[in-house]
Amino acid sequence: MSTSGLKAIAPVPTAADFLDIVLSKTQRKTPTVIHKNFKISRIRNFYMRKVKFTQDSFDEKLGGILTEFPMLDDLHPFLSSLMNVLYDKNHYKLALGQLRTARHLIDQVAKDYVRLLKFGDSMYRCKQLKRAALGRMATIMRRQKDPLAYLEQVRQHISRLPAIDPNTRTLLICGYPNVGKSSFINKVTRADVDVQPYAFTTKSLFVGHLDYKYLRWQVIDTPGILDHPLEEMNTIEMQSITALAHLKSCVLYFMDLSEQCGYTVEAQCKLFHSIKPLFGGKPTVLVINKIDVTRLDDLTPDNRALVQEIIDAEDVQCVQVSCYSEEGVMELKNKACDMLLAQRVEAKLKGSKINTVINRIHVAQPKARDDVVREPFIPEAVKERKKYDKADPERRRLERDIELEQGGAGVYNFSLKKNYFLSNPDWNEDIIPEIMDGKNIADFIDTDIAEKLDALEREEEKLEAEGFYDDDEDMFDSDDEREAAEAKIALGHKLEAQGKKKMKNKGRLPRTAGLRTLTDLTTDLAKAGLDPSRVQERAVMIAKMRGADRKRKRDEAEEDGMDVDEGPEGEWMDIDGEETTPNKRSKANSGAIIAKSENRREPRSQRHLAGMRDEAQSARAIKLRNLGQRPRNMLAKAGESDRAIKVKMPKHLFSGKRKGGKTDRR
Repeated sequence: MSTSGLKAIAPVPTAADFLDIVLSKTQRKTPTVIHKNFKISRIRNFYMRKVKFTQDSFDEKLGGILTEFPMLDDLHPFLSSLMNVLYDKNHYKLALGQLRTARHLIDQVAKDYVRLLKFGDSMYRCKQLKRAALGRMATIMRRQKDPLAYLEQVRQHISRLPAIDPNTRTLLICGYPNVGKSSFINKVTRADVDVQPYAFTTKSLFVGHLDYKYLRWQVIDTPGILDHPLEEMNTIEMQSITALAHLKSCVLYFMDLSEQCGYTVEAQCKLFHSIKPLFGGKPTVLVINKIDVTRLDDLTPDNRALVQEIIDAEDVQCVQVSCYSEEGVMELKNKACDMLLAQRVEAKLKGSKINTVINRIHVAQPKARDDVVREPFIPEAVKERKKYDKADPERRRLERDIELEQGGAGVYNFSLKKNYFLSNPDWNEDIIPEIMDGKNIADFIDTDIAEKLDALEREEEKLEAEGFYDDDEDMFDSDDEREAAEAKIALGHKLEAQGKKKMKNKGRLPRTAGLRTLTDLTTDLAKAGLDPSRVQERAVMIAKMRGADRKRKRDEAEEDGMDVDEGPEGEWMDIDGEETTPNKRSKANSGAIIAKSENRREPRSQRHLAGMRDEAQSARAIKLRNLGQRPRNMLAKAGESDRAIKVKMPKHLFSGKRKGGKTDRR
């Protein structure tokens, strides 16, 4: 697991926020209405559900925190030691242990109070038990204020740690402060580490990445180390020691022979010997930096002897570089990478896994059967073949040359058929026959079609000039064509009728909506300066014609012995039962709307009495129906299936003063 795996940890809320989140969720997600007259089992279940839901919410949130924070024992030794250096292992484990205990205590409180709620004998008792349960849970959480705050700080710091993979190819840079470690990592990688002319500029681990031999390498810049006992080292130095101890890497130990870093050559050599036990089994490079100021040959004999002692040690290579002039920087990078690759391959060969693979590999080596020298055979045609020369006028013509001659790309279109291998090369461009249903389409193409079409057009022009098409009857050459035309016309009528049928369902204004009285019409015409007498005469004439028409229909129906139930335009019944025609009504009520039926006739049957003995029984049925509907009316429901919206505005979200922050939920 790399440090990038530690970063996906959700923020840890404070104790107060923790309580707000859980109690608000309980209020939102559980029922909120209860009444003392409800059955006692329902009241108990209502409050038991509240307690259980709160306990589940606490359990879920605490469980999330405990699972997201890594267990130190399960991490890579480097990451485990790094977290111990940065956050103190005991403090970290204690904080997680306190949260685990809190979760257990909350579970116990919920279990105890749910057991007591089963015996609550009133709504008041149940409510008090619920309040006591939630209160005790809140008290337990408030005590976790410090562990939660500590874990949030740890989470924020972890998210800022560089992504170090302990198992990949690694170059580790170490040495005294201000000897040029950060300058080197900035030169060879894409990292941007702060470089300043004073000690301990780098206070934590920095990681850069480079590519070498198509592989990705990580370069770790460690803070400077001072030569004093392990117990006296601070947190900054301990990060370097942790990386040296646990990471399989190539170690680059930087030395500044010019002593501009503020430390003598002797002190730097002494530090190398003191941390050398951490280099065991790792390829090590002694990097002499700042050679633009002082080279190895410029040292005094005493200092030169101290440095030479390190160089002569086993498994130590020496490289001189200058990050200022970039002399030797790439050489150092390549040498360090090659050393680490060779060491990794060697380690794999020593491992047990190689034995399972090596016995399946066989490298075949050819053996000579005699002493005869057999040289490679090259055909004469190949030897004599002329090399292609673009400037030679007699060179072989390429498709590219033909393309340039014939207009270039986008204009020239080369033929795919010209390289076909056929008996006769002239056949290459022949059109391949198209076969459909076993027949060649070319057989059905009339080559004289254009001439025949011209002849037909000339014949049509001649017939038109002679007047052949003047009479519609002559348009049909036979009875069959005439019948087809008539059928087409009938189909047109049928489609028109269907269109009208579709229009039937369209929303329209009622007939009476656009009607106006004759009095209104004549008044408006007179106001406009027009003579309304013609309109009045026409209206009287139409009324007489309609009256005569209705009388004729009624006489015919009486002769046939039929019972005619005419609509609003038929006979009208006064309240007294006297029959009147619209004509009579218009005379009786001058200025009334003709189509308006103020005196409607009585219905032949009363539907509300259907199936009833008499009016009294009908009235009693209506009364019972209304009584049954009353409870639903009080709840403003249309019926039993109407859904209920219990609480539109949860009180806890709207009560009290609104504080600063998000108001999404409101």
